[in-house]
Amino acid sequence: MAMLSPITELFEIDYPVISGGMVWCSGWELAAAVSNAGGLGLIGAGSMTPDVLREHIIKCRKATPYNFGVNVPLMRPEAAEMMEVIAEQKVPVVFTSAGSPRKWTNWLHERKIKVAHVVSSSAFAIKCEEAGVDAIVAEGFEAGGHNGKEETTTLCLIPAVRRVTRLPLIAAGGIVTGSGMLAMESLGADGVQLGTLFAVTQESSAHENFKRLCLNLNEGDTLLHFRKLSPTRLVKNGFQATVQEAENRGATEDELLDIIGIGKTRTGIYEGDIDNGEIEIGQAASLLKGHEIEPVNVVMQRFVREYYAARRQLINQAMDEQMSRRTY
Repeated sequence: MAMLSPITELFEIDYPVISGGMVWCSGWELAAAVSNAGGLGLIGAGSMTPDVLREHIIKCRKATPYNFGVNVPLMRPEAAEMMEVIAEQKVPVVFTSAGSPRKWTNWLHERKIKVAHVVSSSAFAIKCEEAGVDAIVAEGFEAGGHNGKEETTTLCLIPAVRRVTRLPLIAAGGIVTGSGMLAMESLGADGVQLGTLFAVTQESSAHENFKRLCLNLNEGDTLLHFRKLSPTRLVKNGFQATVQEAENRGATEDELLDIIGIGKTRTGIYEGDIDNGEIEIGQAASLLKGHEIEPVNVVMQRFVREYYAARRQLINQAMDEQMSRRTY
């Protein structure tokens, strides 16, 4: 059963569920699978060249008749070339992040492309509305990968952003269950963006070693690092221990950049070196402990069932409470 919300109407999808544009995870297969399952799949351009992005868009369009989009981190040097590829390929939706929403929103709108921008504070949400974006993604610091310097949790961020804007609002960070989506709706969100949950599916382009590691994490197995650079949530491993030691002794930004080097996320996430590579995943991965690596359609169906079950439970509790009050 399709869900009616500002997000489903805006993106012409069945469920207000968007996949995260994750480096080394969100290729065309994952994007197409999420769109085929009723959500909005995103291709993550953060780890791609413009030519590779074009290839993924073409393959995604062949694999799904439904809407899909591309996530573009605006800090990438190739961002302008990527936007040209997106326009050339007539991609219907773009999610921008890590930069000003003013830079590309009008340009994309002129080409009939819908725009959502990722923020980590209500102040940036206001800037999004002023820039004319179609939707806002408010991402709390529970999320994997790069996080906002404010370190505001999703629980606090969503109501704060809703207070300053009436734009369609997408909650991100710490959501891996249907009950989590219901909770975000109660705080004012119109939909959710899921990274961690889709990163460990069969269609994710991440290495199986990465997926199995992330499906066996406990609470506290991820930590926020690189506050001097760009706050990033890492899984505890050899690489993370090196980073932690350097930060504890007061390493400079240049020293930290040397530790990161080139291609550490590829090494960990895509190539599967789970000790020496940079492993990024959200805090909520611990809620998935014991799960198997499953196809997106199975994951989406369960997520939707959980949502409706949680909603029914709340309705039944409210009705029971009402009846008990009448009894007295």
